[in-house]
Amino acid sequence: MFRKILIANRGEIALRIIRTCKRLGIKTVAIYSDPDLESKHVTSSDEAYRIGSGPPSESYLNIEKIVKAAKKSRVEAVHPGYGFLAENADFAGACEESGFVFIGPSNKVLGNVANKFESKRLTKSAGVPVIPGANSEVRSAEEAVTEARKIGFPVLLKAAFGGGGRGMRIARTAKELEKSFETARSEANTGFGHPELYVEKFLQEPRHIEVQILAGPRGRVVHLGERECSLQRRYQKILEETPSPALDTEKRRRLISLALKVIRATRYENAGTVEFVMSKDGKLHYLETNKRIQVEHLISEMVTGIDIVEKQLMMAAEHRLDLSQNEIEFTGAAMNCRINAEDPARGFIPSPGRVDKFVPPGGPGVRVDSALYDGALVPEYYDSLIAKLAVQGLDRTEVIGRMKVALNEMVIAGIKTTVPIHQTILEESKFLQGNYHAQFLDRMLSGWKQRAETTPEEIAAVFLAIRNTTVTAPTLNLQTINRRSRWRSSLEEPQVGKQALYVEGL
Repeated sequence: MFRKILIANRGEIALRIIRTCKRLGIKTVAIYSDPDLESKHVTSSDEAYRIGSGPPSESYLNIEKIVKAAKKSRVEAVHPGYGFLAENADFAGACEESGFVFIGPSNKVLGNVANKFESKRLTKSAGVPVIPGANSEVRSAEEAVTEARKIGFPVLLKAAFGGGGRGMRIARTAKELEKSFETARSEANTGFGHPELYVEKFLQEPRHIEVQILAGPRGRVVHLGERECSLQRRYQKILEETPSPALDTEKRRRLISLALKVIRATRYENAGTVEFVMSKDGKLHYLETNKRIQVEHLISEMVTGIDIVEKQLMMAAEHRLDLSQNEIEFTGAAMNCRINAEDPARGFIPSPGRVDKFVPPGGPGVRVDSALYDGALVPEYYDSLIAKLAVQGLDRTEVIGRMKVALNEMVIAGIKTTVPIHQTILEESKFLQGNYHAQFLDRMLSGWKQRAETTPEEIAAVFLAIRNTTVTAPTLNLQTINRRSRWRSSLEEPQVGKQALYVEGL
C-alpha cells in the first residue's frame, strides 16, 4: 500500500479520502487555494501546500502547480477526488510522466472514455443500446439543425467532453437550437477546455439510473448495485437512492449486464459509474461512464459495507481487487441528499459566506460527509455542494422516515441552503410512491415557495411571553417552534486541529 499520497481536491471529498487514508496508515498531502486556508481538509492533512488564489484556473485546475506540490512533498500517488481534474487525461498523463500513480483510470483509458463519441462507438460495438444521436461533432448551428431534423425534435445539444449539465441545452425547434448553439459551445469550452458539441434525442420523462463498478486488473469486475439519480435540477443531481424503486428483478439484471458489457468493452479500470437512462416504456440506453468516484458513492458504501476509496487505493497500489461478486451482500436501502449553499427562494443563486453554526444530525443509520464547522468559510469560487446527508434503513419507507428526522435536525446557520427543498421532496406523493423521472423536480420547483421560518426575535418574544404570563396556552408547542426555527442551545464549539504542516511558495 502507498505510504503517502497527494489529494488534488478540496472540501468534503478531500476530507473523505483523508479519513480512509488515516485508517490505513497512509500520510496525506493537501493542496489549498487562499480562500481554503482554514478548510478542514487542510487542517486534517499531514502536509498542506498553497497552490494559488481563489479562481480554479489559478489553483485546483493548475496541473503544473499540483504536480510541483506532489514532487516537493515526495508522494507516491495522487488521488483526484471528483470534479476539477478528476477526469482529465492530461492531468493523469502529467502524474504518470512525473512518476506518480494516478488513483483512477490510466491516461489512455481516460482519453478513450472521456470522448463521448468514442465511448458510444465502443459501447454500441458491444451490443449496448445508446440514445439516438449524431455520430460526430456538430461544428456549426447549421450542422446541428441538420442532424436534429434527422433525429427528430426535441433534441439535446451536449458537450462532447465533461458533464454535470454544462454545455447542455434542450431545443424543441430549429430556432431554439440556433439560438443556444454558441452559448453551449462557450460553456463547454470554459468548463472542460473542449468546445465540441453533439446532438442527441431528448427523451421525455426518463429515469436516470447508474451502476457502481469496481474494475480491477486482469479483467476482474464487480458491481455494487445501482443508484437512482432521477431527481435533478437542470441536469444537476439533487437526491439519489439505492435500490431504484423503478426496477424489478428482471430489469435490474438487464441493467447490471449492460453496465458490465460497457466496462469490458472500454477496458475500464478502477472505480467508475456506468450511467443509463430508462425511457417511459422501460428501455435502457447507455448515457456515459463517469471515470472517478461519484458524489453519491456513500449510499453504495452504506448498503454493501465496502469502502470504495480503500478499494481505489488497493487497485492502484497493489494492482489487485480483493473482492468477488458473491462476496458482496446488499443490506436494506439508502438515500443521499446533496446540501448546497444556494438560496432556493431567490432562484437558487449561490449563497457563499461564513457558517455561523453547523450541527450535523445523528442517530441510527445516519452519515454526514462534510467539511463544515462553526465559522467555516464557503468560498464563492467553487461548486455549491457543502454537505452530503445520507441515511440507511431496512427498506425505502424506513429510509424516508429517517431522512425526514435528519433533515429536521440539521443546522447550517449564516448561509442559505437547499435543506427546505429536500424537505419538500420528501412530502411529495409521487416521490413517496417512487413514481418520478428526470424532469419531475424542475416541474415541481416551478411553483415552489419557501415556508416562512420563525426568526430568533420571534422565539425570544415567545419565551418572554411565557415567562411573563400565568396562563398556559394549550396550543403552544415549544418543540414545534424550536424545530421550525432551527434554534439550538448549549452547543459545544468543535475543536478544529491545526496539525498540518503548511508549506508556502509554490
